Amino acid sequence: MSGPDASESTDLLGIYLNDHYTGSTGGLELFRRAAKARPDAREAAVLEDLARQIEEDRDALAAIMKTLGISLSGSKAALGWVAEKAGRLKPNGHLLSRSPLSDVLEAESMLLGVLGKAACWRTLRAVAESDERLSAETLDTLLERAEQQSATLEELRATTAARTLRPKAADTR
Repeated sequence: MSGPDASESTDLLGIYLNDHYTGSTGGLELFRRAAKARPDAREAAVLEDLARQIEEDRDALAAIMKTLGISLSGSKAALGWVAEKAGRLKPNGHLLSRSPLSDVLEAESMLLGVLGKAACWRTLRAVAESDERLSAETLDTLLERAEQQSATLEELRATTAARTLRPKAADTR
């Protein structure tokens, strides 16, 4: 079985990268909203810094797409934005207010998004072996940053889950 021809391969890469750009658009919205919603100032600052990095990574992806001659799909990017907004409508145990569970679910969603982004960088790194338009060094730097973001988010996720889901000691007054 042979692989796709050059034209089909370019089309597939375009779809793949636009899907990741769409995800990064929704992810960026989630990071920004989560940073504003965190009552803990340190956690909010961590999320604000990560949101800034996520925006830079999305810009890097757009630049890579431009280098490869792949057009951004504005409609797909808009879908990412809409999907993040729709994701807020999930049942979370509270009808009209933000649930403490929201912090846990958002931390998990942000972590999954960054893991997906890291997979994209690894895929592009493999493509860079045969496509001189891609900078292996840049992709290595982006992948390293995604791994650092994952570690930070896992720490935040674990702390948030423990704080939210561990039983509290009974008030013995």
